[in-house]
Amino acid sequence: MKFTINREVFLLPLQQIVNVIEKRQTMPILSNILLKMNAGVLTLTGSDLEIQLVADIKIEETENSAITVPARKILDIIRLLPAESKINIELNKDKLKIVSGRSRFSLTTLEATNYPAFDENNFHTTLSMPIAQLNKALTKSLFCMANQDVRYYLNGILVTITNQQLKIVASDGHRLALYNESLTEANEIEASFIIPRKGVIELSRLMSDSEQSLSLQLAASNVRLDFDKLSFSVKLIDAKYPDFSKVFQQEFKSIIPINRQDLKDALTRVSILSNEKFKGVSLNFSGSTLKVAAYNPDHEEAEENLPIEFSGEDFVIAFNAQYLLDAVSNLESDVIHMSLSTNMSACVIEDPIDSSYQYIVMPMRL
Repeated sequence: MKFTINREVFLLPLQQIVNVIEKRQTMPILSNILLKMNAGVLTLTGSDLEIQLVADIKIEETENSAITVPARKILDIIRLLPAESKINIELNKDKLKIVSGRSRFSLTTLEATNYPAFDENNFHTTLSMPIAQLNKALTKSLFCMANQDVRYYLNGILVTITNQQLKIVASDGHRLALYNESLTEANEIEASFIIPRKGVIELSRLMSDSEQSLSLQLAASNVRLDFDKLSFSVKLIDAKYPDFSKVFQQEFKSIIPINRQDLKDALTRVSILSNEKFKGVSLNFSGSTLKVAAYNPDHEEAEENLPIEFSGEDFVIAFNAQYLLDAVSNLESDVIHMSLSTNMSACVIEDPIDSSYQYIVMPMRL
């Protein structure tokens, strides 16, 4: 293996792949990046056996060879070299030599033959969708995922494709995000799968508002997405996601329009004096006024009054301030709509202009 490469061309895929690699590995070789040269293409692979990211770089080299090198060490070396510098890389016995300008480095390697293959089954479903569409869907929902919940199926997002509709659901049991939009390309595919939390986060880092499309290939236990010279594979959560549709089938009170920025600012300020552990704030709907209030065990209090259009019976309900802020911050209209279920067990927050996503936040007791 011997090739010359520009620092910027090498740096970005290295950064993307190192994000996938865990710092502590049960197998030492999984701390390495697999470098594989084949027919003028340098392929970089990183994996933790649950997620795999592969990047291809065209290069002027015809030799076929492969080796693995410490991931974070090679990234740090390339990152700290001068911008736009030329880097000469050569494998000499069991050492990878890196030369650039006056800098010289020598890295230990492990044989590529020992690098574990990612378990990819036969793909039974393939579809194409815009990168920007999936990027929006993930951005608007991933913050609702659970983190290390015993209900392991909540530690990820549910992706459902049916009747040319893309539906993404994320929930931690206290709140729920629902994204539902038509796919731009016609298909007759029906599929449903759960991507684990780490896979969602790493995939969201790779997403952009690109107008290009990606290819999604689904197998029984994993899914692969190919885009922008990258191939991202992740093992799926083998479980059945709970039926969330029942939450939306409740009877709801009339819609309450609220200025989004005013509510966001009020929640941000009032929550400063909320209980640090539970972050509870109360919403008091009375006449044409919404009172947002909080207090804490130190007997400190905060209160703000917002003008609203409300004609129903007065009521008071409490929520986790951060859950409300997360939902409100991901809406874009100047005015948002809030609807409370008649039994006061759920609050739907939605954008009257963009109906593709909805949020449900469960109330709490103060």
